[in-house]
Amino acid sequence: MQDLQIQNSPIMRTIEQSFTVQFRYGVYFTAGLFKADNTLLTEVLQQDKGSGPRKVFFVLDSGVAEAHPNLVQDIELYTAQHKEHVKLLAPPLTITGGEEVKNSTPLLMDLLSAVNEHGIDRHSYLIAIGGGAVLDMAGFAAAIAHRGIRHIRIPTTVLAQDDSAVGVKNSFNSFGKKNFLGTFAPPFAVINDSDFLLTLHDRDWRSGISEAIKVALIKDAAFYQAIKRDAAKLAKRDMAAMQKLIHRCAEMHVEHIGGADPFETGSSRPLDFGHWAAHKLEQLSDYQLRHGEAVAIGMALDVTYSMLKGMLTREEAEDVLQLLEELGFELYVPQLSQREAGSDQLSVIKGLQEFREHLGGKLTIMLLNKIGEGVEVHHMDEPLLRQAVELLQKRHQPQPAA
Repeated sequence: MQDLQIQNSPIMRTIEQSFTVQFRYGVYFTAGLFKADNTLLTEVLQQDKGSGPRKVFFVLDSGVAEAHPNLVQDIELYTAQHKEHVKLLAPPLTITGGEEVKNSTPLLMDLLSAVNEHGIDRHSYLIAIGGGAVLDMAGFAAAIAHRGIRHIRIPTTVLAQDDSAVGVKNSFNSFGKKNFLGTFAPPFAVINDSDFLLTLHDRDWRSGISEAIKVALIKDAAFYQAIKRDAAKLAKRDMAAMQKLIHRCAEMHVEHIGGADPFETGSSRPLDFGHWAAHKLEQLSDYQLRHGEAVAIGMALDVTYSMLKGMLTREEAEDVLQLLEELGFELYVPQLSQREAGSDQLSVIKGLQEFREHLGGKLTIMLLNKIGEGVEVHHMDEPLLRQAVELLQKRHQPQPAA
């Protein structure tokens, strides 16, 4: 502690504080989580070293509840069979799935009201089962209720299992901007149950693959080649190939999050390759685009831009675009060419400014030097972006017969 003399004023004293908080959570892989003989959930709950049965409250994605009509019954039966370890505080709450849940303040308040009504305290567990949007919103609610309720995520989509659910971020959309509200609050645990993937719509099965391609492109060429080798199997919904992809992608995300800047205090988000455009395209499509579909288009745009800048070879760029197409992704939507009202500016380019604001510092965009090696840049050339959009549009349009 130092005493400072400031312009002959009385002595001013400064108290400084510094402390470290360690965060630790597991990402678990299983099948049939709520079968009577599967004890994974009870074992995870027992890790807090408390006494007596752990108090839990479940939040379910409506789409998951519809695809698994016995899920509520299975949860109630499971908790009854393991009542020495688990106490169900109230029947599971089903809330709207998809991006709508992150745009609806009434739905957020419904969840917070349930937390209040059922006495869910800081020693209880809010367990959310659903896709990434429901997990984002439920995690946000858990983080702000009582300044933090223990939260367990059970992701049910490929994208959530390999990417969004294994991280430390929670969010809610506001002011017309994706993830404007949010918290950095690590979960107590993440449990990936592969059985939930069996009922996914093809779009949701495919959507999460884009996040694996993303992390492979910027960090691991060998992983990219493995995805290429399994592309046909993945397109045909081969579960073994998908489980391998999910595990490696989740592993790489966890490794990154545990690095130098887990709470993103800087202006760099290297895992957001392709995302500056993806976030804007989701908004421009009124969220009709799945997040993973928008990411695939955003990656196609940035891969093409990287090629036009001379950073990536034409052969490498074509390799990536062909892989995305083989997996069934569309690489162009009309929103890419949409103009601002009364202007010639592409609406998607506004996403650069919004991305910079979201980062809270200077613009930092991840591009590619080569497959497996990302590089950060702080400026995007608008004419080249227009050219990249035009190339993707031309690729999308049927070519006249010779």
